[in-house]
Amino acid sequence: MKLIQTILAFVVTLGTLVTIHELGHYIAARLCGVKVLRFSVGMGRVIFSRKLGKDQTEWAISLLPLGGYVKMLDSREQDVSDIPAEDLPREFCRQSVWKRIVIVAAGPVANFLLAIALYAALYVYGIPEPVAKIRVPSSTSVAYQAGLRHGDLISAINGKAIQSWSEVHWELMQRALEKNNAEISVVRVASDRLDQPIQRVIELPLKSLESKDLEGDFMSQLGFSLARPPAILGDILPGGPASLAGLKKGDQVLSVNHEPVLDGLAFTEKVNASAGQSLTLRVQRNGHEFEVITTPVAEEVNGTKIGRLKIQMMLAPEMMVVQTGLIASLGKSVQKTWDTSIVSIKMLWKMVVGEVSLKNITGPLTIADYAGQTSRVGLVSFLSFMALISISLGVMNLLPIPVLDGGHLLYYSLEVLTGKPVSERITEIAQRAGVALLMAIMAVAFFNDIARLMS
Repeated sequence: MKLIQTILAFVVTLGTLVTIHELGHYIAARLCGVKVLRFSVGMGRVIFSRKLGKDQTEWAISLLPLGGYVKMLDSREQDVSDIPAEDLPREFCRQSVWKRIVIVAAGPVANFLLAIALYAALYVYGIPEPVAKIRVPSSTSVAYQAGLRHGDLISAINGKAIQSWSEVHWELMQRALEKNNAEISVVRVASDRLDQPIQRVIELPLKSLESKDLEGDFMSQLGFSLARPPAILGDILPGGPASLAGLKKGDQVLSVNHEPVLDGLAFTEKVNASAGQSLTLRVQRNGHEFEVITTPVAEEVNGTKIGRLKIQMMLAPEMMVVQTGLIASLGKSVQKTWDTSIVSIKMLWKMVVGEVSLKNITGPLTIADYAGQTSRVGLVSFLSFMALISISLGVMNLLPIPVLDGGHLLYYSLEVLTGKPVSERITEIAQRAGVALLMAIMAVAFFNDIARLMS
C-alpha cells in the first residue's frame, strides 16, 4: 500500500506542477495573440488527446510523465508556408520580443503563484508546528557557550518575530548562508521564579559554520535542537523491568545513576545504551522523591542490542497552530516564496563554486519518496511539500540554461540589448550544450537518488 500511495502522490504532485507551469505559458500565449496547437501533460508519444475551442487546440496526455509542453504556431519548428494568411500574425516569432519574454516567463511565474496560493491557504487554515523551544544538552556546545539554555523559548531572530520551530530553522539557515551572526531573543523561565520569565538577547555565532555544514542538521552542530518533554513515564507494560521495579504511569525520572536527566529523550537514550546494566533511578511521584533500581532487558534491533524497560515515553514536542488572517497570510506566503527562491539560488551557486556537495541535487525518485512520506503524514504536510517543489521547479526553469525557459529568456534579453535576435547558429550550438548539461544534471540526480535510497 505504501508503494501505491507513493506513486499516486508523486503523480498528483508532478502532474499538478507541470499542468500549472504549462497553463502559465498557454494563458500568456493566448493573451499575447499566439495560436496554440497543442497542450501536453507529459512528453513523448501522445496516448490521449482531444481538440477543443475555436483554434482546435489539441489537449493531450503523453507517455513520459516527467514534464510537459505547449506547442505554438512557430516558424522555427514547422513550415508556415501553407498556414492561412489570417493565422500568420499569430505565429510566435512574429511577436515583439517583450511578448515572447512574457510568454516564456509565464511558466515559472505560474509555479511561484501556485506556491503563494498554497502557502496562503495553509496559513489561513492553520499549520501545526512545534513550539520554538530549544534543547541544549551539552555545556560545551556553541549554543551553550553563546548563552542559550535548555528550555529557552525563542521569540525573535534579528528583530523578526518567531512563532514556530520551522521559522527558527529557516531564519538561522539564511543567516548561516550569509555568514552572519544571529541575534536571538529568548524568554527564559527560571526554576525558582516561574511567574517572572526573563527576556534576553543572545548573539549566536554562525560564521564558523562551513557551507558543507548546511547540508546536514547544522543546528545540532551548533549544539541545540527541538525541546522534548520531561522524562515522565507513560503506559508501563505489565511484567516488564519498570513494572517489576514498582514504577507507575506519571512518574518523572529526575536522574539516572545520580546524573540529572535532561528530558524524556535523554532518558530513552540512556536506557537504550544500558542493556543488561543495573540503573539507579531518582523518581518523583506526587511531590515525593525516591530511588529504584532496575535493569533494562536486551532486545536485538538491526543486529544491535538495545535496552528496554517496557515503558511508553512521551517524546513528541509541544505543538502550536500557526494561523493568520487572509491579508496577512498573502503577505507571509509571498515572503516565504521569495525567501525560499533566494535560498535555492544561493545553494545552487555554492554547488557551482564547489562550496556545497553535488549530493544535494535530487531527482524524481527522491521527490516521489518525499511525496509519499508527506501524503502519509497528512494533507497539510503534502501541500507544504507541493509548494516547496513548485518553487524549486520555478527556480530551475529560470536558470540560464538553453532548452530551459531561462535559456530562452537569456536569448531575448540579448535581443533587447543588441536590437537583433541571436543567430540560429549560436542558438543551435547553445541548445546542444544545454541538452548535454541538462542530461548530466539528471544523471547526477538519479545517481544521488539511488545512492540515498540504497543507504
